[in-house]
Amino acid sequence: MKSTLKIFASVGALVAAVPMAATAQDSETEDVRDIIIVTSERREQNIQDVSAVVQSFSAEDLLRDGVGAEIRNLNSAVPGLNISNQEGNIEVFIRGIGSANNTELGDPAVAPHINGVYIPRPRGFGSQFYDIASVEVRKGPQGTLRGRNSVGGALNINTAKPVLGDYDGYVQAQFGSHNQRLFEGALSIPLGEAAAIRIAGFSETHDPYFKNGGPLQEIEPAGSEDEVAGRFSFLWQPTDNFSFDFIADYTNEGGTGYSGTNFFQAFAQGNDFDDIDPRSAVYRQVQPLLDNEVYGFTGRMRYDAQAFSIEVLSSFRSVDFYQISGTTNDIAFEGRSDIDITDPSGFDDFGAVYFNTQSDAYVNEIRIFAPDDARFRWSIGGFRLDEDQETGFFSLNDSGIFFSGVEFTTVTDVTSTAGFADGAYDITDDLRVLAGVRYTTEKKSRFGVGGNWTLGLGSDGFGCCFVTRLGTEGFVPLLNNRPTLIAPAAGDNAGAAQFLLQGAVFGGRDTIRQQLAGVIDGASPNGTCIDNLLTDPTGTQDCPANGQHSFFTVGAPAQQEGDVSDEYVDWRAGVEYDITDDSLLYFTVSTGTKSSGFNDNISPLTAPTFGTESLLAYEVGSKNTFQLGDHYVILNGSFFYYNYDDIVQQTLAQVGGATGAAISSGFSLLNQNVADARIIGVEFEGAVALSGGLNLGVMATYLDSEVKRGTLADVRGQDFGVNDPMDTDMDGCTNVCTADLVGNDLPLVSDFQIIGKLSHSFAFHDGEVDWQVLANYRSSYHLSIFNEDPVVRPIASGITCAGGDASDPIACGFASQQDGFLTLNFNIGFTHDSERWRVEGFVSNILDEDASTKALFGNSLNQRFLNLPRTGGVRLRVNL
Repeated sequence: MKSTLKIFASVGALVAAVPMAATAQDSETEDVRDIIIVTSERREQNIQDVSAVVQSFSAEDLLRDGVGAEIRNLNSAVPGLNISNQEGNIEVFIRGIGSANNTELGDPAVAPHINGVYIPRPRGFGSQFYDIASVEVRKGPQGTLRGRNSVGGALNINTAKPVLGDYDGYVQAQFGSHNQRLFEGALSIPLGEAAAIRIAGFSETHDPYFKNGGPLQEIEPAGSEDEVAGRFSFLWQPTDNFSFDFIADYTNEGGTGYSGTNFFQAFAQGNDFDDIDPRSAVYRQVQPLLDNEVYGFTGRMRYDAQAFSIEVLSSFRSVDFYQISGTTNDIAFEGRSDIDITDPSGFDDFGAVYFNTQSDAYVNEIRIFAPDDARFRWSIGGFRLDEDQETGFFSLNDSGIFFSGVEFTTVTDVTSTAGFADGAYDITDDLRVLAGVRYTTEKKSRFGVGGNWTLGLGSDGFGCCFVTRLGTEGFVPLLNNRPTLIAPAAGDNAGAAQFLLQGAVFGGRDTIRQQLAGVIDGASPNGTCIDNLLTDPTGTQDCPANGQHSFFTVGAPAQQEGDVSDEYVDWRAGVEYDITDDSLLYFTVSTGTKSSGFNDNISPLTAPTFGTESLLAYEVGSKNTFQLGDHYVILNGSFFYYNYDDIVQQTLAQVGGATGAAISSGFSLLNQNVADARIIGVEFEGAVALSGGLNLGVMATYLDSEVKRGTLADVRGQDFGVNDPMDTDMDGCTNVCTADLVGNDLPLVSDFQIIGKLSHSFAFHDGEVDWQVLANYRSSYHLSIFNEDPVVRPIASGITCAGGDASDPIACGFASQQDGFLTLNFNIGFTHDSERWRVEGFVSNILDEDASTKALFGNSLNQRFLNLPRTGGVRLRVNL
């Protein structure tokens, strides 16, 4: 009850604020009723006539808001939105609904689109932010209007189209901080009166957003970019009722990638996030690297008959994403004793993560719909997605004992077929009812290998153990180029050895090939013993007299094989009422379903699949444009209630570790249906044009989320190597220690967020000067569904943390709360009266606020992915 009262009190205060600002002026009437056309319901509509919360941004809006060409900067312009980039994986959350599992294992919960075409793999999606007409963010479940379902909402990029009958285009250059060089341009060329083409290009380079705080200064930190992209568009419209368009695009994205940074050691030693430089990472020997190649084609035909229209589209998109995440050895912080900038000898460690995903996706859709002016505006359609994926993942642990790394190399096929129908019927001129339904069937199959690379190499007298070096200079895992995906039989040492040796081009100082010599042909069934500083850095092991290891174990990944299928129905219903011509009241009820997916079979504890998520959403809202005094005001508000069931949460499971070591040396992501939750929220949007070219806009959200049911294995407290989590007599847990999630907040949900935008324009010499300040305050939020609950740890673990309390998440390095923060973006520009050229300056994140937009937690792991630091520069645009 208190939460509900707080919601309405907050909205009431905001609603009152805008009219007060509006009445403070006495000049002639100013108008903010510019018609913003959106396509979120698959037809062109005034944004004020859509019975949902939709935010739309033109290309000019994105520049002035400080978003520019970086999709993650949308966070500063849209309340209730969280976009992060986890190692190239674009993760979008809206109102607390999203998915951290957008690899081959699962699907986005917020559906990304380009020109209305669904994009199954968001990697590379952000590189489309050039030569655009608009970007639309629609909140709430989708499905009855589009082919692929969406639980949390939809994000759509509409690219600029060719112009019939005239030349059009521009060139733009931007120079900014971090040595940024950005160039963008487009040219539209008419081909007679009925056809035209448009050619657009983009390139951007900038230096890393992170610093190298360790002794290996030759390693370039993460966050640099070197990107080129191009797009070709063709439009043919021979008659008023027929059109055909074709779009092809290509992107190559390079640089040092989007690695996260481990903060565990810094936090465990008593440092707070605000006390350290979160962008000063200590790098190991491996250079971070990104190579992402994306291209696609879309053809669309539309024919308008008198009684109906038909639209057919066919699309292909290929993603080939390759990244080396040079694993960081935590953060450089004051008092850290193991960093000597002049002595890199202690960092001879090639532990790293290699990832390659290749996706070929085909989307086909047919839709028949009524004219926009019909009394019954119906739409029916069919959708088909076929996707083939090859995924290779290798996380290696250099200098391992009984564990050298983990590999998952798989082939995944996805087929999704859906039929959908939606309609709006005018009961009267002012009253409409809405209804829609969608039926979906999906099938997914996955085949490959997954699991640990293990080597146990005994020394003389059955001593333990020789080290295996893996990943040194020249090492390249074959990943998707592995010659076989048939795993060796359990207990077959020779087969396991052969499988490992087929998995990589080994490095110059790797010892694994020599140590496995003779195993395959049976000449040395216990492997070949090598005693040097690489295999015995402590000098405490000796080779047996026969040259073979006294004991020998070798393990290879096991077979991964699974199928999942889904069949479900989603629907929506609602009513709209026009109180006046400029005032809309609406109520909707809708459902959304996110399809099931896979997990990596790493142990008997890991479920091979996870099930569907479902959302039931109620929303009531109003959109209003009215005159108050001498000013026009836009005032929109909505209240929503979500039942969010069978929520899939991402956690980590350990896949190996050195015997006797409490610190983990390898993890695999694990997705499980673990919880039900409810979300209550209010959104508000207001805008008023004040006198003299001054404009004020306010957007705000209040979200109250609470887990109503759920438990989850508490990987923060699993002390592998010290106690076996399967040993229930020792640790008192059932299989693994679990945490009760009831009452917790959903991750990434801020209670309160408010965005204020103040802009002004005035004549100056032979042009116009405009400036804008965008302020975004976001209250604190948790990065983990555990929130900061006590760590559930095996009772006999013997682990102590700073302050002595082994259950204290702060003292033990598992701080998971992002404090509230304020970001400020500023833009100022001059546009010549001819509108042929414009120059502007900008600063984004003026206060240089560092904030975590995503985190991964596990034993000895608190890995954060950050927002962008302060950036600024100048931009020049010339229009043709």
